[in-house]
Amino acid sequence: MREFNLYAITGEEFHAGRELIEVMEEAIHGGVDIIQLRDKTSSKVDVLEKAKKLRRLTKDHDVLFIINDHIDVALAVNADGIHLGQDDLPLSEARKIVGPDMIIGISTHHIDEARKAEAGGADYIGVGPIFPTNSKVDVVEPVTTSYIQQVTAEIDIPYVAIGGIKLHNVDQVLDAGATRLCMISEIVGADDIKGTCSTFKKLLSTREGQ
Repeated sequence: MREFNLYAITGEEFHAGRELIEVMEEAIHGGVDIIQLRDKTSSKVDVLEKAKKLRRLTKDHDVLFIINDHIDVALAVNADGIHLGQDDLPLSEARKIVGPDMIIGISTHHIDEARKAEAGGADYIGVGPIFPTNSKVDVVEPVTTSYIQQVTAEIDIPYVAIGGIKLHNVDQVLDAGATRLCMISEIVGADDIKGTCSTFKKLLSTREGQ
């Protein structure tokens, strides 16, 4: 998959009164290079409609588009990839459905899960939650930045740090070795979405240049 470093996940509960497409377009203008549609509560029809709109937006801006869980929706809109959790369809079965070219990302919370995902052919993994987060229900306990250090040392496929990452604590994440960040509420709930994303991009580019 192409290189990326700033990954935004939708979270409509954090931007009440603002349209999904407007919010995600601001994030893209701020430098986000992957958008993930994550919707655990809407009907399949509504998820499909959101996916169609986001697919058009991401195509227009040449940004990767990932769909969480809904493999059928991802195939229907020709998304770039899917993202699966530990309790979702196994990676091997998902690969049979989507074929060799679609990106598959896997959430991991322990180095053994990261090893399994890499061995199974995942294109990237999520590493987290690094800090406590209110963006997801039934979330596991924070894995802390020590997990970032483990993955950095051992895993070769791309990984994205996620979970409770904010502007005030992102230096801890970067100091641990992360070069890719993923956020929900810190981006989509920001008063200045474009500016917030731009700040994260600058921090990432500064670290890359060191």
